[in-house]
Amino acid sequence: MTRTSIEGPDAAWFKSSYSGGNETECVETAFLDSGTSVRDSTRPHEGLLHVRSAAWTVFVDSLRGGQLS
Repeated sequence: MTRTSIEGPDAAWFKSSYSGGNETECVETAFLDSGTSVRDSTRPHEGLLHVRSAAWTVFVDSLRGGQLS
């Protein structure tokens, strides 16, 4: 496995509003042309998860529908 770094103007990272109220539990997401990337904001340089847009949509819809908890 190789680590991937997404830098530059294409990476607009934002923190999830559901990540918790303190600085120790934050997830950041970036929407890119190639899909969606997710990383731990407390360790942004230690890697990320990158998925295709269709897979991210299924994941979020499953969360909203209560299928994942």
